[in-house]
Amino acid sequence: MKNMTSVPHKIKRQAVFNWSGGKDSALALYYALQDEDCQVKKLLTSVNGAYNRVTMHGVRLEVLQEQARRIGIPLKLLILPGQPDMAAYEEAMKAAIGELRQEGITHGIFGDLFLEDVRRYRESKLAAAGMKALFPLWKKDTTETLHEFLDLGFKTMLVCVDASKLDSGFCGRIIDRDFIKDLPRGVDPCGENGEFHTFVFDGPIFKNPVYFEKGETVLREYDSPGGKGGKSSFWFTDIRLKKAEAL
Repeated sequence: MKNMTSVPHKIKRQAVFNWSGGKDSALALYYALQDEDCQVKKLLTSVNGAYNRVTMHGVRLEVLQEQARRIGIPLKLLILPGQPDMAAYEEAMKAAIGELRQEGITHGIFGDLFLEDVRRYRESKLAAAGMKALFPLWKKDTTETLHEFLDLGFKTMLVCVDASKLDSGFCGRIIDRDFIKDLPRGVDPCGENGEFHTFVFDGPIFKNPVYFEKGETVLREYDSPGGKGGKSSFWFTDIRLKKAEAL
Protein backbone atom coordinates (compact mmCIF):
# COMPACT_ATOMS: atom_id res chain seq x y z
CA MET A 1 0.00 0.00 0.00
CA LYS A 2 1.37 3.40 -1.02
CA ASN A 3 2.26 5.90 1.67
CA MET A 4 -0.31 8.72 1.39
CA THR A 5 1.02 12.10 2.47
CA SER A 6 -1.69 14.44 3.62
CA VAL A 7 -1.81 17.89 2.04
CA PRO A 8 -2.22 20.73 4.56
CA HIS A 9 -5.58 22.46 4.24
CA LYS A 10 -5.12 26.03 3.07
CA ILE A 11 -6.94 28.56 5.22
CA LYS A 12 -9.08 30.90 3.17
CA ARG A 13 -8.88 34.65 3.56
CA GLN A 14 -11.88 35.73 5.61
CA ALA A 15 -13.28 38.89 4.05
CA VAL A 16 -15.93 41.56 4.44
CA PHE A 17 -17.24 43.01 1.20
CA ASN A 18 -17.97 46.73 1.13
CA TRP A 19 -21.33 46.54 -0.59
CA SER A 20 -22.97 49.60 -2.17
CA GLY A 21 -25.66 47.67 -4.03
CA GLY A 22 -24.46 49.05 -7.37
CA LYS A 23 -22.95 47.56 -10.49
CA ASP A 24 -19.21 47.88 -9.74
CA SER A 25 -19.84 46.43 -6.31
CA ALA A 26 -21.79 43.53 -7.84
CA LEU A 27 -19.09 42.72 -10.40
CA ALA A 28 -16.33 42.90 -7.78
CA LEU A 29 -18.35 40.56 -5.54
CA TYR A 30 -18.75 38.18 -8.48
CA TYR A 31 -14.96 38.04 -8.83
CA ALA A 32 -14.48 37.60 -5.09
CA LEU A 33 -16.91 34.67 -5.03
CA GLN A 34 -14.90 32.98 -7.80
CA ASP A 35 -11.71 33.21 -5.74
CA GLU A 36 -11.18 29.83 -4.10
CA ASP A 37 -8.75 31.35 -1.60
CA CYS A 38 -11.27 33.87 -0.31
CA GLN A 39 -14.46 33.52 1.70
CA VAL A 40 -16.83 36.49 1.83
CA LYS A 41 -18.34 36.34 5.30
CA LYS A 42 -20.36 39.57 5.34
CA LEU A 43 -21.55 42.51 3.29
CA LEU A 44 -20.93 45.94 4.85
CA THR A 45 -23.10 48.89 3.79
CA SER A 46 -23.29 52.50 4.99
CA VAL A 47 -26.86 53.57 5.78
CA ASN A 48 -28.21 56.98 6.71
CA GLY A 49 -29.90 56.27 10.03
CA ALA A 50 -32.21 59.29 9.83
CA TYR A 51 -33.78 58.16 6.55
CA ASN A 52 -33.02 54.41 6.51
CA ARG A 53 -31.48 54.64 3.05
CA VAL A 54 -28.13 53.64 1.58
CA THR A 55 -25.79 56.64 1.66
CA MET A 56 -25.40 58.37 -1.72
CA HIS A 57 -27.47 55.77 -3.58
CA GLY A 58 -30.65 56.61 -1.66
CA VAL A 59 -31.97 53.01 -1.81
CA ARG A 60 -34.42 52.06 0.93
CA LEU A 61 -33.09 49.85 3.74
CA GLU A 62 -35.67 47.12 3.11
CA VAL A 63 -34.61 46.96 -0.55
CA LEU A 64 -30.94 46.66 0.48
CA GLN A 65 -31.85 43.88 2.90
CA GLU A 66 -33.73 42.03 0.18
CA GLN A 67 -30.68 42.35 -2.09
CA ALA A 68 -28.49 40.73 0.56
CA ARG A 69 -31.06 37.99 1.15
CA ARG A 70 -31.15 37.16 -2.55
CA ILE A 71 -27.34 37.03 -2.60
CA GLY A 72 -27.24 34.85 0.51
CA ILE A 73 -24.52 36.68 2.49
CA PRO A 74 -25.20 38.27 5.91
CA LEU A 75 -25.49 42.06 5.89
CA LYS A 76 -23.79 44.32 8.45
CA LEU A 77 -24.99 47.93 8.57
CA LEU A 78 -22.80 50.96 9.21
CA ILE A 79 -25.37 53.40 10.62
CA LEU A 80 -24.53 57.08 10.05
CA PRO A 81 -26.31 60.26 11.26
CA GLY A 82 -28.60 62.31 9.05
CA GLN A 83 -25.88 64.80 8.10
CA PRO A 84 -22.67 62.77 8.46
CA ASP A 85 -19.23 64.32 8.17
CA MET A 86 -15.93 62.49 7.69
CA ALA A 87 -15.31 62.37 11.43
CA ALA A 88 -18.62 60.60 12.06
CA TYR A 89 -18.01 58.21 9.17
CA GLU A 90 -14.49 57.33 10.32
CA GLU A 91 -15.62 56.77 13.90
CA ALA A 92 -18.41 54.41 12.80
CA MET A 93 -16.13 52.60 10.35
CA LYS A 94 -13.39 52.17 12.95
CA ALA A 95 -15.88 50.56 15.33
CA ALA A 96 -17.25 48.28 12.61
CA ILE A 97 -13.79 47.18 11.47
CA GLY A 98 -12.83 46.46 15.06
CA GLU A 99 -15.86 44.19 15.49
CA LEU A 100 -15.15 42.42 12.20
CA ARG A 101 -11.51 41.91 13.12
CA GLN A 102 -12.58 40.22 16.36
CA GLU A 103 -14.72 37.86 14.28
CA GLY A 104 -11.66 36.75 12.32
CA ILE A 105 -12.09 38.98 9.27
CA THR A 106 -8.67 39.73 7.77
CA HIS A 107 -9.53 41.40 4.43
CA GLY A 108 -11.83 44.08 3.09
CA ILE A 109 -12.96 43.96 -0.55
CA PHE A 110 -13.87 47.04 -2.60
CA GLY A 111 -15.25 47.71 -6.09
CA ASP A 112 -13.06 50.74 -6.91
CA LEU A 113 -11.55 50.95 -10.38
CA PHE A 114 -9.00 53.74 -10.60
CA LEU A 115 -9.21 56.47 -7.94
CA GLU A 116 -5.75 56.30 -6.35
CA ASP A 117 -6.53 58.56 -3.39
CA VAL A 118 -9.59 56.49 -2.49
CA ARG A 119 -7.55 53.29 -2.63
CA ARG A 120 -4.80 54.72 -0.40
CA TYR A 121 -7.41 55.89 2.09
CA ARG A 122 -9.06 52.48 2.29
CA GLU A 123 -5.74 50.65 2.59
CA SER A 124 -4.50 52.92 5.38
CA LYS A 125 -7.68 52.58 7.45
CA LEU A 126 -7.69 48.79 7.16
CA ALA A 127 -3.95 48.55 7.85
CA ALA A 128 -4.48 50.41 11.13
CA ALA A 129 -6.76 47.54 12.18
CA GLY A 130 -4.39 44.84 10.93
CA MET A 131 -6.43 44.11 7.79
CA LYS A 132 -5.65 44.18 4.08
CA ALA A 133 -7.66 45.64 1.20
CA LEU A 134 -8.49 43.81 -2.05
CA PHE A 135 -9.60 45.48 -5.29
CA PRO A 136 -10.79 42.87 -7.86
CA LEU A 137 -11.61 45.50 -10.53
CA TRP A 138 -8.55 47.69 -10.10
CA LYS A 139 -7.31 49.37 -13.32
CA LYS A 140 -9.84 47.58 -15.52
CA ASP A 141 -11.02 49.67 -18.48
CA THR A 142 -14.39 51.10 -17.51
CA THR A 143 -16.00 50.60 -20.93
CA GLU A 144 -14.88 46.97 -21.02
CA THR A 145 -15.99 46.54 -17.42
CA LEU A 146 -19.51 47.70 -18.23
CA HIS A 147 -19.72 45.37 -21.24
CA GLU A 148 -18.48 42.46 -19.12
CA PHE A 149 -21.09 43.29 -16.50
CA LEU A 150 -23.85 43.03 -19.11
CA ASP A 151 -22.33 39.93 -20.74
CA LEU A 152 -22.49 38.12 -17.40
CA GLY A 153 -26.22 38.77 -17.22
CA PHE A 154 -26.30 41.47 -14.57
CA LYS A 155 -29.18 43.96 -14.62
CA THR A 156 -29.02 47.39 -13.04
CA MET A 157 -30.82 50.72 -12.90
CA LEU A 158 -29.57 54.25 -12.23
CA VAL A 159 -31.02 55.46 -8.92
CA CYS A 160 -28.93 58.60 -8.38
CA VAL A 161 -27.30 61.00 -10.84
CA ASP A 162 -25.28 64.18 -10.40
CA ALA A 163 -27.50 66.89 -11.89
CA SER A 164 -24.44 68.83 -13.02
CA LYS A 165 -23.35 65.88 -15.18
CA LEU A 166 -26.57 64.17 -16.34
CA ASP A 167 -30.18 65.19 -16.81
CA SER A 168 -33.15 63.63 -15.03
CA GLY A 169 -33.86 61.31 -17.97
CA PHE A 170 -30.91 59.12 -16.95
CA CYS A 171 -32.25 58.56 -13.44
CA GLY A 172 -34.40 55.43 -13.38
CA ARG A 173 -32.88 54.14 -16.60
CA ILE A 174 -31.90 50.49 -17.01
CA ILE A 175 -28.34 50.16 -18.32
CA ASP A 176 -28.25 48.45 -21.72
CA ARG A 177 -25.96 48.32 -24.76
CA ASP A 178 -26.94 51.82 -25.86
CA PHE A 179 -26.19 53.40 -22.50
CA ILE A 180 -22.56 54.30 -23.23
CA LYS A 181 -23.49 55.87 -26.57
CA ASP A 182 -25.94 58.19 -24.85
CA LEU A 183 -23.56 59.44 -22.15
CA PRO A 184 -22.32 63.04 -22.53
CA ARG A 185 -18.62 63.50 -23.21
CA GLY A 186 -16.54 63.37 -20.05
CA VAL A 187 -18.88 61.09 -18.10
CA ASP A 188 -17.19 57.83 -17.12
CA PRO A 189 -19.08 54.73 -18.39
CA CYS A 190 -19.03 53.29 -14.88
CA GLY A 191 -19.69 56.60 -13.12
CA GLU A 192 -16.40 56.16 -11.26
CA ASN A 193 -16.11 59.90 -10.65
CA GLY A 194 -19.49 60.00 -8.91
CA GLU A 195 -21.54 60.93 -11.98
CA PHE A 196 -24.17 58.31 -11.15
CA HIS A 197 -24.98 55.41 -8.83
CA THR A 198 -26.92 52.24 -9.56
CA PHE A 199 -29.02 49.48 -8.02
CA VAL A 200 -28.40 45.90 -9.20
CA PHE A 201 -31.44 43.64 -9.15
CA ASP A 202 -30.38 40.51 -11.05
CA GLY A 203 -27.30 38.59 -12.13
CA PRO A 204 -25.09 35.57 -11.39
CA ILE A 205 -24.55 36.47 -7.72
CA PHE A 206 -28.29 36.37 -7.01
CA LYS A 207 -30.31 33.26 -6.17
CA ASN A 208 -33.38 35.07 -7.56
CA PRO A 209 -33.97 38.59 -8.91
CA VAL A 210 -35.02 41.41 -6.61
CA TYR A 211 -38.53 42.34 -7.70
CA PHE A 212 -39.25 46.04 -7.34
CA GLU A 213 -41.33 48.88 -8.69
CA LYS A 214 -40.04 52.28 -9.68
CA GLY A 215 -41.31 55.35 -7.87
CA GLU A 216 -40.95 59.06 -8.47
CA THR A 217 -37.77 60.89 -9.47
CA VAL A 218 -36.93 63.95 -7.37
CA LEU A 219 -34.16 66.56 -7.24
CA ARG A 220 -32.39 67.09 -3.92
CA GLU A 221 -29.79 69.68 -2.95
CA TYR A 222 -26.97 69.27 -0.46
CA ASP A 223 -24.20 71.48 0.88
CA SER A 224 -21.12 70.97 -1.26
CA PRO A 225 -18.42 68.89 0.48
CA GLY A 226 -15.30 70.41 1.93
CA GLY A 227 -16.97 73.43 3.51
CA LYS A 228 -16.48 75.51 0.36
CA GLY A 229 -20.07 76.72 0.23
CA GLY A 230 -22.53 76.28 -2.58
CA LYS A 231 -24.89 73.43 -3.32
CA SER A 232 -24.68 70.09 -5.10
CA SER A 233 -27.82 68.70 -6.76
CA PHE A 234 -28.70 65.07 -7.42
CA TRP A 235 -31.64 63.32 -9.05
CA PHE A 236 -32.94 60.27 -7.14
CA THR A 237 -35.37 57.63 -8.37
CA ASP A 238 -37.14 55.81 -5.56
CA ILE A 239 -37.72 52.06 -5.67
CA ARG A 240 -39.94 49.84 -3.53
CA LEU A 241 -40.15 46.09 -3.17
CA LYS A 242 -43.00 44.24 -4.83
CA LYS A 243 -44.09 42.57 -1.62
CA ALA A 244 -45.94 39.62 -3.15
CA GLU A 245 -42.93 38.59 -5.23
CA ALA A 246 -40.31 39.32 -2.59
CA LEU A 247 -41.60 36.67 -0.20
